[in-house]
Order: sequence, then structure tokens, then C-alpha cells
Amino acid sequence: MTDLTLAPAVEMTLHIREKKISPLELADLHLAKIERLNPRLNAFVQVDPDSVRRRAREAEAALPTGSFLGALHGVPVSIKSSIDVAAMRCEAGTRLRAGYIASFDAPLVERLRRAGAIILGMTNTPELLMAWETDNLLYGRTNSPWDLQRTPGGSSGGESAAIASGMSAAGVGSDGGGSIRVPAHFTGICGLKPTPGRIPCTGHFPPSGGPFALLGVVGPMARTVEDLKILFEVLQGPDDGETCAAPVPVRWPEEDELKRLRIGYFEDDARTPVTPEIRSAVRAAAEALRRAGCRVEPFRPEGLEEARLLWKKFFVKTGGMLIGSMFKGREKDASPILKQFLDWSAAEPNLSGQNVIDAWIARDVLRARFLEQMRSYPILLCPPAAIPAFRHGDRNWVIDGKTVGYLDAWSYTEWFNLLGNPAAVIPVGQSPEGLPVGVQIVGRPWEEEVVLSVAAVLETEVGPGKTPPIH
Repeated sequence: MTDLTLAPAVEMTLHIREKKISPLELADLHLAKIERLNPRLNAFVQVDPDSVRRRAREAEAALPTGSFLGALHGVPVSIKSSIDVAAMRCEAGTRLRAGYIASFDAPLVERLRRAGAIILGMTNTPELLMAWETDNLLYGRTNSPWDLQRTPGGSSGGESAAIASGMSAAGVGSDGGGSIRVPAHFTGICGLKPTPGRIPCTGHFPPSGGPFALLGVVGPMARTVEDLKILFEVLQGPDDGETCAAPVPVRWPEEDELKRLRIGYFEDDARTPVTPEIRSAVRAAAEALRRAGCRVEPFRPEGLEEARLLWKKFFVKTGGMLIGSMFKGREKDASPILKQFLDWSAAEPNLSGQNVIDAWIARDVLRARFLEQMRSYPILLCPPAAIPAFRHGDRNWVIDGKTVGYLDAWSYTEWFNLLGNPAAVIPVGQSPEGLPVGVQIVGRPWEEEVVLSVAAVLETEVGPGKTPPIH
């Protein structure tokens, strides 16, 4: 590959280990690409070249001593600007936090640095992460490297655009309703939403607490599944600041274990239709896994609609109640996208304290029923969304003669935030317009290694994602 910025992170570390390229040279390649592409894509909101080069020189100085720092030695990565990175902006796209500079690294950032990664900078988000399109009043709109008139998704849209275009080798996003998986699907990269607590959310804003600890997670994003696996190993592990933390050891399944798994797949949920290319991608993924020797059968779990409605109560209504109060007296500082979200929230029925408790209990009962079904099918294969990447500002689409609204289009990811399942998205196909199309691989809680192992088998069969035209 002539453009090393588009190589897998594992290949970058190999080149560094074999002294084919230095960490400083690799950092400079990424900084040059950021300088060239970011004016069009607007993925990064802050880059500190001096700090990047200083860290790269430190990584370079360690090599002659035989001190290889870790699995990501010298790899340039990006961080969503809702996660604390010392001396960098963590504004979460809102004027309410304009100019906020983090004092400390979040635990996941410390773990990346210990593994040798070099933090390039912070990437753009929608305001307070409440959208599947990345735009805000602080930094403006982020564009897709596949089509500047389309969104790379949200809320980790800056991350997905940076990684897909090769401005960043990999990075970290967050996900409360599809905010890692939808951008990965939109831009043709890979993303993992872990089980809540498997990777600590400590240092994320808004913080994951109360009912949001059930939904919100942080997780890795990269161009290949192998890179996702390495990032997962680096990032995982408990932290005292993480509400849902548990000391779960890493255990990768053997090949024969994967062959014994029953994988259930469904092309739609019988409520929200998907475009033909989404349907075709799920079928192609199912066939590819069968070719690899996996047991793949049609299966649609029960309880999906109940999960969608409960997710709306927690994320849309409760989220709106909390965020709306933050803007009292500063209503003019809310972005149009956030105002739209707050309007949707206000239109939902009011929640009393009893309503919240009832919904929380209903969620736990539903989760138990859902996981019981997954005893038969510990892996589910399904769409990540109803559509590929949409044009900026679009809010509804007609599929099979039915109008699909904005929130409904992402119900395919929302379920698994409500239920706490780990889920990965990897690219499988393309739309007639040449846009990437992903599929979603879902596992049982705390079984990220199984999800990523199945994703690796699928990637071997279908090949890695394609390179976008802007790179």
C-alpha cells in the first residue's frame, strides 16, 4: 500500500517495529493528511502538532533501547471530543462548555498512551451527542469522505470521518443509541459498542450515570476487525469511576467454538423497513458465515418493539428532561439539531418518578426474556440501520412505500443499548450510489470476544471495507 495512513494499525506497528518507518514519520504523514483533508471534512476540532511530534519522538527514542511500548507503539489515534484528554478541548459540541480544557486523561486515554498510541486530537460531535448527524454551533458540520453532501453519522461522526479518510488510524467513540455503530455503517469502517462497564466511561461528558449507565458506553472504532480486537484489549478492564464495571477476564474463543455457535439473522424487524441494499448486505453476511462453516439460521427475537419504546423513554424523554434544564436562561445557545431533539422529547408523554421506576423494571424483565432467547442464538446478525448515509438535514425517508422517521431509522441499534448487548458493525456491501453498507453482529453481555471473533470470520470472507473517494 502506497498510502500508509490507510493501512491497518497492526501494519503500522509492524513497520515501526521493523524500522521501515519511524513514529515521527508516521505522525507527520497523518498531520499532513489532516492539513489537506480537514478543511473539507471538518472531522477534527483540535489538533496539537507540537504535542503529537513530541510524543512521536519519545516513541522513536524508545526503539533503539528495545523498549517497545505496546501493541499500538507509534500509532496515531483520535478521540471523540466528549472524552477527557489532558490539555485538550472536551466540549461535546456545546456552547455551554465552550473553551473547556480537560485537566486529566480519561482512564481509556491513559491505557492508549501506555500501549504506545499517539493522540492526534479531538473530533467533532453533534451538540451534547444527541443526534445521528454531526453538526454544532461551535465547529459546524462534519462531512462524509464518501460524499460531502452526506453525513458521516453521529454522534461519533468526527471519528468515523477521520478514520475512514485516513486522517486517523483508529479512535474511540461513544454510543447511547447507535453513535458508534451508525457512523461506522455510514463510512465503511468497523466499530464496537461494548457491554456497559467493559470499557470505562470515566471522563466522558455527559457522564454515564443513573438510567444512562444502562445505555451509554465508549468503544473502539477502526478500519479493520483486527484493529478493533487490539483496541478492545487495550481499553477493556474495570475502573472505579465506571458505574457498571466488572472484572471480566479477556477470553478469545477457539475456532471450533465459533463453528458450534448458532447464529440467528433477520433482515428487518417487521416494523421499520430497510432499503434493498441493507437487506442484501445481511443476506450476504449470512451466506459468507455459512461458507466459513458457521451455523446460520433465520431468527428474529421477540421483544424488539418493546425495547424500542423503552429506549425512547430513557434516551429521548429522560435525556430531554436533563438537557433541557441545562439551557434555562441560555436557550439561544442550543443548536438547531439539539432544539429538534428537545422538541421530540417534549412531545413524548411526561414521566413521573413512578413511570421511570416502572420502565426500569420493565427493561430488566425484557432483558431477561431476551437473553433467554439468545441461549439458542448467542450471536444475532441484523441491519445497523434502515438506510445508508443520508444527506445533511434529511429527517425522513420512503422505503417500500412507507415513510420512515428519523428516530425509527436507528431502532436497529437502539434496542441493544437498552438491553446492554455488545454489538459490532463492519462493512459488507455498497448502495447503488456507491455508499458503504454495514451489518451488525450482536452478542450476549460480556462476550465481546465472541462478537469480534465472528466479525473477523465475516471480514475474512467479504474482505475489508473500501477506501472512500476523499482520502
